[in-house]
Amino acid sequence: MQNHRLLVLVEGAIIVAFAMALNYIPHTVGVSAIEVQFGLIPFGVYAMRRGLLPTLAAGLVWGLLDMFLRGIPGGSVLNATQGILEYPIAFTVVGLGGIFAANFQHALKRGRKGSAAVLLVLAVTVSGVAKYFFHFIAGIVFWGSYAPKGQPVWLYSLIVNGGSAVASILLAAVVLVVLLQIAPRLYVPER
Repeated sequence: MQNHRLLVLVEGAIIVAFAMALNYIPHTVGVSAIEVQFGLIPFGVYAMRRGLLPTLAAGLVWGLLDMFLRGIPGGSVLNATQGILEYPIAFTVVGLGGIFAANFQHALKRGRKGSAAVLLVLAVTVSGVAKYFFHFIAGIVFWGSYAPKGQPVWLYSLIVNGGSAVASILLAAVVLVVLLQIAPRLYVPER
């Protein structure tokens, strides 16, 4: 039992490190603030391997690391409330995709890759929508001054954060489903 916990913890640390490394790849699309979050890919794998609680914990660590290594030094943290909302909270909820892990593992064991793929896409959609919901709220409350003159703040936040969510979810879903087809063992947890 102790070895199992250690294995889950080590996997989580590797996933967080991988997601952080991916954050250093340029990921802003065009002249807008639309960003593709590559970290949803390793978190999608981890969520399906380990489930809800380990992925939520890993997301919290990822959010804290991103805040201290990129957010604060990059000027993306305006105040404590905004920083907590857009980093620890928004990154933690990426773990919500883990609610589909048991059904995903069941489908995978039964050889139903189609059902597993649907669950995988559903999981990454829930994760991405949850993350960008908090960015959307922060965009309205804290980043409204960046909205073009005459454009409602909520619409500006929806365009930027909704566009980021759609781009991130689509990329992650495609990559995760391809990985499921070519390397299904990646999703099977070691016991």
